[in-house]
This record gives sequence, C-alpha cells and structure tokens, in this order.
Amino acid sequence: MPNETLARRYATAVFQLAQEAGSVSGVQHDLRTFVDSLAADDDVRKFFRSPVVDRKEKETIVSQAFSKLHPIALHTILLLIRKRRENMVEEIVAQFDILERTARGAQPLQVTSARELSKTELDAIVARLAAAFRTKFDVTQSVDPSLIGGVRITMGDKRADGTIAGRLDDLARLLSTN
Repeated sequence: MPNETLARRYATAVFQLAQEAGSVSGVQHDLRTFVDSLAADDDVRKFFRSPVVDRKEKETIVSQAFSKLHPIALHTILLLIRKRRENMVEEIVAQFDILERTARGAQPLQVTSARELSKTELDAIVARLAAAFRTKFDVTQSVDPSLIGGVRITMGDKRADGTIAGRLDDLARLLSTN
C-alpha cells in the first residue's frame, strides 16, 4: 500500500498550486480522468507502472497522450514518473479529493436503499441531515435490493441503518442471545 503521508504531501502541494491558479475543480477533474484511464485499460496501467520502461520515454509518451490535461495535473503526473512514484497516483488523487472536500466544508455521505430513490426523496434526506449536522454533503447513492426496504446512511465513520434487513439482523441477534 502506498505511503499515505507521502501521498498527502504531494496532494497538498498540488492542491495549493491549483488554488493559487484558481482551478481546483479543473485539476481535480483531470487527475481523476488520468486515474480512470489507468483503471480502464490494463495495458496503459502496466505501461505507466512498469519500472523497466525508460523514464524519458515514459514522460514523452504520457505528455503526448495526455497533453489536453490541465498543466498542473500533467506536471504532477510527470513529476511522479521522474521520482519513480507512479504507484502512488491513486492515493494522491484520493488525498486531493479529501482536501478539496474539506476546503468546501463538505462531508461524504453514502445513501444505500433497496430501490432507486427519487430526487425529492434523496433531497429530503440530505436536507434533514444537513440541518442536523450543519454541514454540506457530497452524496453518493447506491441500490442494494437485499436491503428489502428502507435506507442505510453512512457518513464518515457513522452509520444509521433503517433498513428492513438491518432490523431483521438485529432481531436475529436478540433472539440468539436469549
């Protein structure tokens, strides 16, 4: 696993450069685009991570292939190649996302339900949580039919399980202890 502290240092430096340039969202988008392209193609990922490929050749190919990326994002990737830190790019982007979310004052919020919630239902849940916790949220919604019904909300390290499956599990635990 890549060194999280070192990744945070890189991400902090890149985030500060992006803030000074007034293009945090553009840099973030382009860094994610790069990471997504690594995840989408095994050959690209193997090439990027290969310690055998000459550094100069790798820099040239990456700079040509990703020339449309924001200059800060592209130079970050090229720096990682020069410093032999290609394996840290995903963790650096994850740390960058955390810094960006913190700068906006937002928290991650995962809403899982048995069926797709309508925009109105989801907005109502988020509005109540935002009022209760006095914060903004970056909402991710997912569907898990095994929940049967209800909603499971995960906010950071807190979880509220209001699903039928969760209540059945609680009932089963209660009955097994008696």
